[in-house]
Amino acid sequence: MEELLTGLRAAGEPTRLRLLAILAKSELTVTELTQILRQSQPRVSRHLKLMCEAGLLDRFREGSWVFYRRAHDGQGARLATLLTGLVPAGDPTVARDLERLEAVRALRAERAAAFFSANAEQWNRIRSLHVPEAKVEEALLDLAAGRRTGTLVDLGTGTGRILELIGANAETGIGIDLSPEMLGLARTHLEQAGADHCSVRQGDLYDLPLQDETADLVTLHQVLHYLDEPAAAVAEAARVLKPGGRLLIADFAPHELDFLREEQAHRRLGFTEEEVRGWLVQAGLEVKEVRELPPEGGDEAKLTVVIYAADKLKAGAAQRRNATGSQLAGVKA
Repeated sequence: MEELLTGLRAAGEPTRLRLLAILAKSELTVTELTQILRQSQPRVSRHLKLMCEAGLLDRFREGSWVFYRRAHDGQGARLATLLTGLVPAGDPTVARDLERLEAVRALRAERAAAFFSANAEQWNRIRSLHVPEAKVEEALLDLAAGRRTGTLVDLGTGTGRILELIGANAETGIGIDLSPEMLGLARTHLEQAGADHCSVRQGDLYDLPLQDETADLVTLHQVLHYLDEPAAAVAEAARVLKPGGRLLIADFAPHELDFLREEQAHRRLGFTEEEVRGWLVQAGLEVKEVRELPPEGGDEAKLTVVIYAADKLKAGAAQRRNATGSQLAGVKA
């Protein structure tokens, strides 16, 4: 009861209701919110602090910036959703706020377009070396199909494309990336796609800002070859998966395109199936399917994409497998 009353008191002020209406549509910085509300930064910050403490909003840091969004879970999130739905759609103040929000989004889109334009050539070159991306996406969708996806987590989300693609069938989508520039691009793409149920966060793939066993589906799309410790990233992905949840990995088979190290910062030139299977098993996952997509497009196309689908073992199954492993180790000894 006290938590509910705290939330009601925190929301019971005109500016705070306006903030709820705005932050239900987009995640924004304090600076952006001051531009929309036409209020001073100290005043807006005080409102935000109170609402975060009441559980109505989530606060997260991205480099030197701090973003706010309507809370994702808990009683505060339920109350925020309810109150947002009660805000009159035709209220002139809220309507002006949403017009200014669109102006902020437009500016973001311009910056994202400039960043994409500056990097498009190198991204297109990589795509030309393997099977068309549409076929990779088709395979990922197929391997994710027919599964309950309450929460999708896309690691190394990049442009947010996988969130947009698979997140359409999820209740909630969360993208994690270390690059503020990529997060800005992903945020813009998701807003343009109308994927309000998806959001992005800055985070380390070796230390995810997520609790244990919270995700139904985790994706690692063309990420592992950039990492120093891909096995550690797989283990961390497994940590946040619910028992029975699925991990999808799309990456390259071993290749000899050494220029990718210098030009594209690839740390590894692909992975053997045995290597990836070992990481998955070690992380408590059971490999369900492996698909190879050979390159297309002539002599220049030399990269084979391999997709792994692995499910997290439930507690009993994991214990039995560990026990069997221990017995076999004893026999070999």
